[in-house]
Amino acid sequence: MDIETFRDYCLSLQGTTEGMKWDHLCFMIEEKIYVIMSLEEGRLSIKCDPDEFDMLVARPGIKQAYHMAKRQWISLESLEVLPDHELKSRVAESRTFVLRKLSKKVQEKYN
Repeated sequence: MDIETFRDYCLSLQGTTEGMKWDHLCFMIEEKIYVIMSLEEGRLSIKCDPDEFDMLVARPGIKQAYHMAKRQWISLESLEVLPDHELKSRVAESRTFVLRKLSKKVQEKYN
């Protein structure tokens, strides 16, 4: 998947905004990051299910995300590490994990 297709997909998710933080492109819901991507390196980090963490980091091109909560964020070397359908699914899941941490009132806006 190319960066423009990826960007379009992220922005299609309800409530998503984009911005730059720490020289990285971020996709957020309610100003909370669910995807952070280095445009220079092409690497991106997404939130994951801690129960799937070990299985995910055992795959080529996936590691523990630096400076993020251990066992809750993974780093993908590029957009090509996962098939497009799985990448989209994992990004949507990352958004859901972040949304679940917000207040019930905020969550209701997106349900």
